[in-house]
Amino acid sequence: MAAGCRHDPKESCRRSGGRADRECCRPQTFPMKQTVTIYGIKNCDTMKKARAWLDQHGVAYAFHDYKAAGIDRARLEGRAHAVGWEALHNRAGTTFRGLPDKDKDALGEKKAIALMVAQPSMIKRPVLDIDGKLLVGFKPDQYAMAFATSRR
Repeated sequence: MAAGCRHDPKESCRRSGGRADRECCRPQTFPMKQTVTIYGIKNCDTMKKARAWLDQHGVAYAFHDYKAAGIDRARLEGRAHAVGWEALHNRAGTTFRGLPDKDKDALGEKKAIALMVAQPSMIKRPVLDIDGKLLVGFKPDQYAMAFATSRR
C-alpha cells in the first residue's frame, strides 16, 4: 500500500498489485504558490519528521537552522505576539531543564524571549511559516490541513 492511499487498501492495492499506479495510491502533493520556511535545528528528530513530511508531499520550503543562523529578537517577539510565548518555549528540552532554578523561576515573556534568543534550542520545533501563518510543533494532520486550505 502506498502512503496517502485513500481507499480500502486490502481491496484496491490487491487489484493494483501493490503498485501505486492508481491516482488514489499516489502520495498527495500540494502545489506551492506560497512561501514556506521551516525553522528549527537540523539534527532534531521532530524536525527530521516534519521535513520528511514536506518532502513526501512535494512542498517546496526554505530551511532556517537556528544553530547556524540564530534568530533575532524582533522576529521572536513577533512570533510570541502571534502564537504566545508559551507555545514557542520548549520547557521539555534538555537545555531548559539544565538551567539553574533561578533562571526557570518566575518565567515570563521577556525572560523567556531572552533565553530563547541566547539559546535557540529552547524554541519549540519546528516553527513552520506559511506566508506568515505560523504552526508550532509537528502534527501531520495539522500540516495536511494547512496546505489543503492554503492551495484553495
